[in-house]
Amino acid sequence: MVKNDEGPSVRQPRGVETRGVEPVPPEERTIRWYDLFQILVNVLLNPGLILIGGLAVVAGLSFWAAVAAQVLGILIAFSAYTVMATVGVDYGLPGIVSTRAFVGIRASKWLISTLRAVSSAFWFAFQTLAGAMGIVAVLREWLDVDLSLVGVSIAFAVLQATVALLGYGSLKWLSKIAFPAKIVILGYLFYVMASHDAPGFAPDEVFAWQGSAGWKWAVFAVWVNAVAAAWFSQVTDAADYCRYSNSRRDMWFGTMAAATVGALVASFFGAYAAAATRAQNENAFAVIPELGVGSFVLMLVFVVLVLDNWTINVMNLYTGGLSLVNLVPRLGRFWSTVLVALLGGFLAALPDVVNRFSDFMEAMGNVFAPIVGVIIADYLIVKRGRIDVPALYDEHGPYRYVGGVNVLAFAWCVIGAVVYFELPDTFLPMPLVAVGVGVGYALSVAVAARRWPGLVARPVGVPAPAPVSH
Repeated sequence: MVKNDEGPSVRQPRGVETRGVEPVPPEERTIRWYDLFQILVNVLLNPGLILIGGLAVVAGLSFWAAVAAQVLGILIAFSAYTVMATVGVDYGLPGIVSTRAFVGIRASKWLISTLRAVSSAFWFAFQTLAGAMGIVAVLREWLDVDLSLVGVSIAFAVLQATVALLGYGSLKWLSKIAFPAKIVILGYLFYVMASHDAPGFAPDEVFAWQGSAGWKWAVFAVWVNAVAAAWFSQVTDAADYCRYSNSRRDMWFGTMAAATVGALVASFFGAYAAAATRAQNENAFAVIPELGVGSFVLMLVFVVLVLDNWTINVMNLYTGGLSLVNLVPRLGRFWSTVLVALLGGFLAALPDVVNRFSDFMEAMGNVFAPIVGVIIADYLIVKRGRIDVPALYDEHGPYRYVGGVNVLAFAWCVIGAVVYFELPDTFLPMPLVAVGVGVGYALSVAVAARRWPGLVARPVGVPAPAPVSH
């Protein structure tokens, strides 16, 4: 058992998960692949990713190009995601805590934790607003009430935060209930659209939709990169989902199966609705109520919106809370999650979060592409998949680097951010910058290890070099 003094000092409520920065002991790692699959596929089957499929069609892509762009973007991101998930499986660590080994203890706490907490709050707000837009449309048609989008978003945010505060157990329980219900309801709602007699809704018409750009690479690349950026920003959280996993095999199979199934279903459903309306409406959950369907169908749309948002946003707050607890361990997971929920609730009251989605993704890619490149290169190449777990909690240990910051990692992150800003979307800057920065960082570490060993953390099991006498 790892000893550290970073346990919560603020009193935590009873009946909630209190495990924060400390590793999960081996005897508690019992989650199998199907449990992880259910949790992650629920994360991917959400109003936000469904909306992105519709936005891609409205931007000009053909139906199949919109689906392909979203699936490709997810698979690019998950190629990095599964690498960092092994930290959770092997060591039981939260992903954000493992970054102490790669970027330095203080840089992890003050930089990575802050970025991830803000990113989680943004995604919480985006998903909440995407779901609230559908709920407002449904209630307008169903009950003839015209509610405030901001009011619904805030109420929805409070509901989701309540479950997230309970911890990992609530996520597992909720996913088991939500997954089959969402699959059945989404399948039926797709049938409602596909069988509707309105012009454009027949499957052959939708599948033939070419849009104004079709498969034009300049537009296709924008959406591949945007989706990849969205999930690259969550790579540091991958271990959070998997630190209760039973084995690497369970993690790999459950994670990749969920990524493939979730991306396909979400993009297909969202792109179908947008293509059926001839790119006039990007939100599938606003399209269906306008088809003149009965109260039963409207009720199903309402239920799936609640379940969709509930499952994805519980995870956004859960991982955001773990990011913040890495910065202020004595707050504990519960109160850190409360703070992220408050920030997310504030952002959920700003509809511009949805309207400027691509701008936010550009900013996230600029920051997280080089970060992901550095941490994966450091983990796989420099440290060869090995982490000195007790040293993660030692301010003066091998992961202190220079004043708590891995200077080489920071330098390459800055270089990567500048390059990302200059690259056009047609170059797919997200994966290109991540790979380029990773290679450059690994080479610079190899040089520094010989000339300036103080810049490089000692490998696991290697003692510190003896001081040179003069």
